[in-house]
Amino acid sequence: QVQLVESGGGLVQAGGSLRLSCAASRTTFSIGAIAWYRQAPGKQRELVAGISSGGSTNYADSVKGRFTISRDNPKNTVYLQMNSLKPEDTAVYYCNLVQFTKDYWGQGTQVTVSS
Repeated sequence: QVQLVESGGGLVQAGGSLRLSCAASRTTFSIGAIAWYRQAPGKQRELVAGISSGGSTNYADSVKGRFTISRDNPKNTVYLQMNSLKPEDTAVYYCNLVQFTKDYWGQGTQVTVSS
């Protein structure tokens, strides 16, 4: 069973930075698209950023220019560098891997941005 484990969340002041990591196991990591989603209290889960197996990226409008997604296939890890954080970025961040027809999720990591 594929496992995804997120880390790097925490409490940061507005304007600060965090880097989230998502480590995958029991999978050929280079195959598949990976994305970061987030869910704030009382809101639906939303796509933050995604990266294809070929390295193409896409971002939510709300994070463009501030967040960067990257993947290190030999390390089976995807990263989300988050700069210029805002209080509205506060949420639980989830890693998602889509391989063939299967969809895998991590347990999430909390990011809290104080004003």
